[in-house]
Amino acid sequence: MDFWTAVQALILGVVEGLTEFLPISSTGHQIIVADLLNFGGERAMAFNIIIQLGAILAVVWEFRGKILDVVTGLPTQRNAQRFTVNLLIAFMPAVVLGVIFANVIHKYLFNPITVATALVVGGIIMLWAERREHTVHAETVDEITWKDALKVGFAQCLAMIPGTSRSGSTIIGGLLFGLSRKTATEFSFFLAMPTMVGAAVYSGYKYRDLFQAADLPVFAIGFVTAFIFAMIAVKGLLKFIASHSYAAFAWYRIAFGLLILATWQFGWVDWAAATS
Repeated sequence: MDFWTAVQALILGVVEGLTEFLPISSTGHQIIVADLLNFGGERAMAFNIIIQLGAILAVVWEFRGKILDVVTGLPTQRNAQRFTVNLLIAFMPAVVLGVIFANVIHKYLFNPITVATALVVGGIIMLWAERREHTVHAETVDEITWKDALKVGFAQCLAMIPGTSRSGSTIIGGLLFGLSRKTATEFSFFLAMPTMVGAAVYSGYKYRDLFQAADLPVFAIGFVTAFIFAMIAVKGLLKFIASHSYAAFAWYRIAFGLLILATWQFGWVDWAAATS
């Protein structure tokens, strides 16, 4: 492993960790940053699977208490049973649609211009969602109904378009469907666990031939870095939403997306994937 490869792994690990659970699209940022760093090809596909696992491990650790309560209470406690069923219900739409459309989406939409457009459109929708009047009927994740869970699950499917943001889709969807800001955020984190682990297992099996022992040091750097910065991002977001709306993230999405579109339009950056 040369020095530049280690730097690339470090940068991409930081990007993954900071953006995975913020409503700004980790996939979109990964596509753009990887394009700028010229980090692509088959090794990048395997690397992305590993760093996503590092990020999800951070959420598992942060909510280990709730997870343990659900697991131990599953045989006898109604709340634990309902919470588990709701997660499964919310998880299923992404499983079905992901298997059907994953290859097509990856082939045609994984490019910086699609990402930039989705960032802008998603930011505008976030501003609209935050400014409308909220009617809240679920103040905690234990009060979520199966109908709420199904709606959030379908909202999550929008994140198959790179730049949309999985967390952004589920959080804003949750707000629109009557969840409190804290509840929508926490349920988004919990839903990320089966969704991201399932996607990683599926992709890992599909691209199993891409994993090489020689890449272990690169994977280790990305995994550890993603875990550390995801922990920072999760804790920071939970603290932030206690007294703020998501408007700041919306404006960031719009500004970042417009910047990417401007660099493309005026030829300031040669986005290699823009016309692929």
